[in-house]
Amino acid sequence: MLSQFWHVLVDNLDVFIDGFLMTLRLFAISGLGALVLGGIIGSMRVSPVPIMRGVGTFYVNAVRNTPLTLILLFFAVGYPKLSLPNLDYWVLATVGLTLYTASYVAETVRSGINTVPIGQAEAARAIGLTFGQTLTQVILPQAFRAVIPPLFSVLIALLKNTTVASAFSVVEAGAIRSYLSERGEPAMMVLIWVALIFVVLVLVLSALQRYLENKWKVA
Repeated sequence: MLSQFWHVLVDNLDVFIDGFLMTLRLFAISGLGALVLGGIIGSMRVSPVPIMRGVGTFYVNAVRNTPLTLILLFFAVGYPKLSLPNLDYWVLATVGLTLYTASYVAETVRSGINTVPIGQAEAARAIGLTFGQTLTQVILPQAFRAVIPPLFSVLIALLKNTTVASAFSVVEAGAIRSYLSERGEPAMMVLIWVALIFVVLVLVLSALQRYLENKWKVA
């Protein structure tokens, strides 16, 4: 049994490598996009301009209350019917994951901004900094340091959410089981290997979180 379990991985190493490389590709691009977009939306949520606050609030509430499957379904089925430029499924999956994850990043950033003492912003305005300068040079650097643990929780959730893309013709880790089933491999053993590799990836992210948390922790 143990020998068979090991051979499931060794005999199909190409499939596992290709699947998880696509998973990491989706994760890296979507994660970077979500951090940028989420930072912008989170900043809009605390903006003194009512319209910007309203747009940020609407985006967060609308996207967070929409299932990820429904968002990816729109990009897989609805987008091609909008007479827009044709894009590969993995590009559409990346956009969907980015938009969805950005709403959670935005709330995490907003909570971090709220932890920064109000005196920091008042001092920045007192020396003549604009709202944008105060936000980017004073508030956000402190906010990101304060929200490293919850921010990594969002990224870990994104890593696992990439498996949803397998239902929309994106061949990544979530599609390994169905692909290897066609080769006659035991489904349970394949799923165990996929789960174990995901555990390793999550442990790597957790180790990075602890490193950054210790390096950037606020005294």
